[in-house]
Amino acid sequence: MAPAVLPPVGFSGLRQAGGKTAGATAVTTFEFYRFRFHFRARDPVRFPEGKSANVVRGAFGAVLRDTASPAAYARLFEPGAALGSAPSGLADWPRPFVLRAVHLDGLTIAAGDWFFVDVHVFDVRQPALEHFQAAFARLGENGVGPGRGRAELCGVEQLDLADGGETVTDGPRAPSVIGLDPDPAPVERVCVRFATPTELKAAGGMAERPEFPILFGRLRDRISTLRALYGAGPLDIDFRAMGQRAAGVRLTREDLKWERVARKSGRTGQVHSLGGFTGVAEYEGELAEFLPWLRAARWVGVGRQTVWGKGEVRVVSA
Repeated sequence: MAPAVLPPVGFSGLRQAGGKTAGATAVTTFEFYRFRFHFRARDPVRFPEGKSANVVRGAFGAVLRDTASPAAYARLFEPGAALGSAPSGLADWPRPFVLRAVHLDGLTIAAGDWFFVDVHVFDVRQPALEHFQAAFARLGENGVGPGRGRAELCGVEQLDLADGGETVTDGPRAPSVIGLDPDPAPVERVCVRFATPTELKAAGGMAERPEFPILFGRLRDRISTLRALYGAGPLDIDFRAMGQRAAGVRLTREDLKWERVARKSGRTGQVHSLGGFTGVAEYEGELAEFLPWLRAARWVGVGRQTVWGKGEVRVVSA
């Protein structure tokens, strides 16, 4: 099956990268980079259904050990050991990036055709673009997916929040900026789509439904932690008060299904779930404060295994 992806036209300026949220300057913000890595397949490259990001992530991690210094590898793949300190109570350190490759699920890219992989990088202090470029170039040479189809890394774009791209030649431009301040107008209802499988921890287990306090709590903690470890520093917000207000938002409608996908680690032999719920959920309550955070979930992900592209949430309507 041929991919619904057109070859890039010179990888050149569609729009300026790093677009800030329109309107007044936000007081509370989150910054990150969006990079798109363009490849041309040299052999047929196959991406299994539901596992494209995991396939890329596994191959990327393997070659990164060879292409980056031990310190750079640790900062990207083992940040707990590399950074040495973290916000109080944090046991599982988030990696400073996520992959976006769901558009490749189930596709076989014919030799000569183009495809791309997106990476969102949250480390604005050390974006490490050169390490991603070197690792993706080696990954393409070694082959990726079942059959180890080879591909050539042909270029890198930095994207803005509207998918406008600018070719990266001598390092990244300014990062994209998301505002987290409350929407100025009242918002009483919002519908969100869980675009990729999502699993949310709750009370020592996994939540069966995305009740709003659970969804917002996991998202708030993730964004705050990423910002504290890799960005401008801890958020100056009242976590407890926001959590209490989030408890007043109700899940009023859902149309969700569970995706049952698993992968087996070639290194350890362990089987890991890649599944979770997908579909739409509708919430009602005083939501103006929370809407910017829900929009941010599109870029940072929420829940387990976000580095593999899980937990991508999109606001459908508000």
